[in-house]
Amino acid sequence: MASITLKNVPQDLLERLRNRAREDRRSLSQEALHLLDRALTSPPESSERLLDRHVEAQLAAWKEIAGHWVSERTVEEEIAGIYAARSPGRQVTW
Repeated sequence: MASITLKNVPQDLLERLRNRAREDRRSLSQEALHLLDRALTSPPESSERLLDRHVEAQLAAWKEIAGHWVSERTVEEEIAGIYAARSPGRQVTW
């Protein structure tokens, strides 16, 4: 069976690999081969899908935060407060 040598492996990457191997009860070589095999057999994720996942996560976070917002003022009072806090500028009609 063939073998490879990896040079200049960053220390933090090596530590993460060692930790993962320990957690999965594999040797360092077995874990590296397992991760390489997984990375090379699964199809690469498109940049559009990565963006979709990011947007989905952001929306979920916003929905969670929005669910905790409680105001004792009416919507009209909130809007009036926003306009009152504006710096002077052009006239706005609403």
